[in-house]
Amino acid sequence: MVSHLPTLGVGLGFREPFRSDLFLHRQAVDFLEIVAEHYLDVPPYKQQELELLADHFPLIPHAINLSLGSAEGLDADYLRKLAELIKRLNPPWWSEHICFTKAGGVDIGHLSPLPYTHEAVEVLCRNIAQVRRYIDVPLILENISYLLTVPGAEMTEAQFLAEVVERSDCGLLLDVTNLYINAVNHNYDIYAFLAQLPLERVVQLHFVGGHWHNGVLIDSHSHSTHPEVWTLMEEVVARIPVKGIVLERDENLPPFAELSAELEGARKIGRRHGKWD
Repeated sequence: MVSHLPTLGVGLGFREPFRSDLFLHRQAVDFLEIVAEHYLDVPPYKQQELELLADHFPLIPHAINLSLGSAEGLDADYLRKLAELIKRLNPPWWSEHICFTKAGGVDIGHLSPLPYTHEAVEVLCRNIAQVRRYIDVPLILENISYLLTVPGAEMTEAQFLAEVVERSDCGLLLDVTNLYINAVNHNYDIYAFLAQLPLERVVQLHFVGGHWHNGVLIDSHSHSTHPEVWTLMEEVVARIPVKGIVLERDENLPPFAELSAELEGARKIGRRHGKWD
């Protein structure tokens, strides 16, 4: 389902503060990932911004609040708006997270982990089937970072991810920073984790740096990428048919030259393994 998708190269998660620098360093970025919620129900100037970005870069919508893991089902009005945005942009794929963000009609405001159970797999697959009735663009699903392990698991996290993407016939957005952070905080073997994933379904990677707080590694999108994440990215790219790699920096934004240097690092990794020129 994902082998036919185009190779996009090295991309950047668009954030408004570096818009001017982005256009001054156009050659550093092959494509942009936009947060879908930033362009739903927005004033004309945001629509104009979206049009400007679309005129200069391939855009990949990245949704964060669809709440695919909600047992109560999806917000149909929200889904309709998201579908309209994706139809307008006509991207090769779009992405969401394997998590829930809403429960009992309340917006939690956070990507929350699911129990790794067969029932949760059923819920996700049912909701993804509903999404497909609105959106026929390929969906890729992202692994999240989490601090709380929900009790009652019937499988490992990796087995859960594999079951969801295989049954729903979706691609994977493998966030290598999230994978590293979870392995550190929950003390598991990254390579045993990878061995349980259908790596042929990985379409895109995310990477960025976090920070330590009271002995816990936090996924804050606030620092340069950790050396261990670069090493992990290299090993993953060597093994999978990745179509795109995206840097996600949200906090403590550095000069754009630092972002460009990280993008160039990812570009070199892709070149070393024949993913792009």
